[in-house]
Amino acid sequence: MADSKERVRVDGRELVLTNLDKVMYPETGTTKADVLAYYAAVAPVLIAAAANRPATRKRWVHGVGTAGAPGEMFFQKNLDHSTPGWVPRAAITHKQRTIQYPLVNDAATLTWLAQIAALEIHVPQWRVDPHGNALPPDRLVLDLDPGEGAGLAECVEVAKLARGILQDVGLEPVPVTSGSKGIHLYAALDGTQSSDQVSEFAHELARALEADHPELAVSDMKKTLRTGKVLVDWSQNNAAKTTIVPYSLRGRLRPTVAAPRTWRELGSASLHQLDYREVMKRVKAGKDPFAAISGGADGAAPAGRGSGSGGSAGGSGDGGHGDPRLEKYRTMRDQGATPEPFTAEQHQSRNDAGTLQESFVIQEHHASRLHYDFRLERDGVLVSWALPKGVPTSKAKNHLAVQTEDHPMDYADFEGTIPKGQYGAGTVSIWDRGHYECEKWIAGKEVIATLTGGKDGGLGGTRRFALIHTGRADDQWLIHLMDPPAGQAAAEPAASSAARTGPSPRGKASRSGAASSPAPAPDPADLSPMLASAGTRADLADKDWQFELKWDGVRALVLGDEKRIRLISRNSNDMSASYPELTDRACWPPQDFAADGEIIATGPSGRPDFGLLQGRMKLSKAADVAKAQAATPVRLMLFDLLTEGGEDLRRRPLSERRTRLEGFLAGLPAGPCPLGLSEVIDADVGHLLESAEELGLEGIMAKRSDGRYVGQRSRSWLKLKFEKTQEVVVGGWRPGNGGRRDSVGSLLLGIPDGAKLRYVGRVGSGFSSRELQELRQRLDALPRKTSPFTDVPAEDAADARWVSARLVGEVTFGEWTGSGKLRHPVWRGWRLDKAPADVVVE
Repeated sequence: MADSKERVRVDGRELVLTNLDKVMYPETGTTKADVLAYYAAVAPVLIAAAANRPATRKRWVHGVGTAGAPGEMFFQKNLDHSTPGWVPRAAITHKQRTIQYPLVNDAATLTWLAQIAALEIHVPQWRVDPHGNALPPDRLVLDLDPGEGAGLAECVEVAKLARGILQDVGLEPVPVTSGSKGIHLYAALDGTQSSDQVSEFAHELARALEADHPELAVSDMKKTLRTGKVLVDWSQNNAAKTTIVPYSLRGRLRPTVAAPRTWRELGSASLHQLDYREVMKRVKAGKDPFAAISGGADGAAPAGRGSGSGGSAGGSGDGGHGDPRLEKYRTMRDQGATPEPFTAEQHQSRNDAGTLQESFVIQEHHASRLHYDFRLERDGVLVSWALPKGVPTSKAKNHLAVQTEDHPMDYADFEGTIPKGQYGAGTVSIWDRGHYECEKWIAGKEVIATLTGGKDGGLGGTRRFALIHTGRADDQWLIHLMDPPAGQAAAEPAASSAARTGPSPRGKASRSGAASSPAPAPDPADLSPMLASAGTRADLADKDWQFELKWDGVRALVLGDEKRIRLISRNSNDMSASYPELTDRACWPPQDFAADGEIIATGPSGRPDFGLLQGRMKLSKAADVAKAQAATPVRLMLFDLLTEGGEDLRRRPLSERRTRLEGFLAGLPAGPCPLGLSEVIDADVGHLLESAEELGLEGIMAKRSDGRYVGQRSRSWLKLKFEKTQEVVVGGWRPGNGGRRDSVGSLLLGIPDGAKLRYVGRVGSGFSSRELQELRQRLDALPRKTSPFTDVPAEDAADARWVSARLVGEVTFGEWTGSGKLRHPVWRGWRLDKAPADVVVE
């Protein structure tokens, strides 16, 4: 490290080390390069002592200074924005705010701390689990601090007395010369007591020493009582307190270290505070007295603890039976009745470059409902989420991830049948497994990881995912498919049917590129419509787009087989009975197919009129349909072909699907069939938007020419609209006045926000006379006593009548207010083709 700047790789992470020749300890000439070399040398033993403990740092950016001019020290808890994303961390909520602390779990993080001149690292006596929850303390500490007139020799006397008391209760303490003036005594605990209980025990121990040896020990913090005595500071067992971690440097005039020692050493007349060079030699020689506490190389892990690989506070040494993190797993299962494993062997390995590789497994679980269990190894357990809709296969749609209890490591190998009557009863099989690289793990908040699966696994190679806590219920997360890391090619996404129903069975996921040979058509039940995202002209840069008019109607998937034609709505309802003119088999080509389009009704001006369509959407009786069919004819505008003749076309680019669709419609039988092709308009997007607005149309659609058809919302399809529209859920209504006294004055509207319904305002205009007549009857059929909303203003709730949040409608509006309400909404009509869960903010 002779140069002042160097780029290094530590545990697979790249760091730039700067100002390497800066003197951090002027009295000894110790440089920043020396500090970095020290922390690199002691990383295995320091990390074992610090892992999974929120770390507070003391930083001397300009060095510790001299006796006459001490350096400025920065005390830091919260991580700042410059922190690398890969630094493991935990978000701890205090009384008034939440602080993100680093976890010193790996050598790269320790090197980063040394780079930013964090000479001292302080940690509590408790750890966090992989969810960010504080575990009970797993060690006790006594800080033996000599007052004026006392020194290290007196601290040794008190340490030996305290050792006798601790041994009487079955604890074997390890001494640490603090690197300052005194000695710290640590004892490993079994994690069954709270911080308050441990603090009370330590306080009683300190009082007992003071009572038996008043000339030597004191338990009161007052400085006036400490002259010539040793303070037995028990307070650092408080959950809010921290102690310098063993093997940390001290920010004193000389580079001393909080150094673990043996009891034989404490009996030596030459006992002194060790400096960093002496500690480096001890570690190099394999000496780590603190291993009995931390579970390092020289000592077995204490009960209920783990000896982590590569610095993680990992799996339990007793097969997982004593690990408190697995208590919930054990209590939910009968070990004698289920074949599930109850052991927790370590699965960590390293790749050819020596980088730690943690394992993952994704299991297909046919329980009461099919779901997929997503499990990541973390600190000796499998942190687990259930994915009701499977692993996401598109960046355009996040899937719900429900966090479940931690599982033992041996669950990564489990396949079998959980018997009826047992928790999770059903068949479990491994869908994919392999290793992952952790990019970010903010316990309980966010995880970013790149998973590399097996050769025949469902992932089909390498995928990068983010798991993000929603901030609502403790177990509610979202899982998002991300772009691959820079310089790494993206793995091929799975077929879109998996995006809706979950991954394909193991070994059967499609992972080819653009289909070069015909793919078999999917089961029609597995088809779901591709949805567009809101966009602007700025989103159209640098890609090849095709443009169509946006049809103001009802979306329909058209499914044709040898005998019949079916029309399926966006929320999977069969609409065939409502539009018999569109389901005449003689109007369609004879082959099997699945197509996508929009049902429209045109008004006198020739433009699509969504209001007209309202009169036909809800009809199903043949007589009513026949009457409306004459009064309100409809037309089906087709814009995509998903399958044809038993071949799946969804993985082909849109340009190819469009060519197939044109050929498909060219084969229509002659006759008055109300089918049409949604034309692709070859024009400048600006001119196209102007023309569409002049014609009074809703807007235009922009679709990526190379895009595939995915059964969910995507940025490959964008809708550019002139008028702002928003789908809403009706949760209540207010009576009208005057001529509307017996009807509805306004509807109270909401948008789902997780499990809640967020109130977005009320609408009282835009209703036709017929709708006003029907509204009251429709709403009276869905009464409820309490509001379904979270935050209705008092003036809107005063005379409100609440209804079950089952009905979806659509409004136009001017803009969103600062408080998240719709400004000047106008009713457009019901959306019977959509369910409340489909409603999102446009």
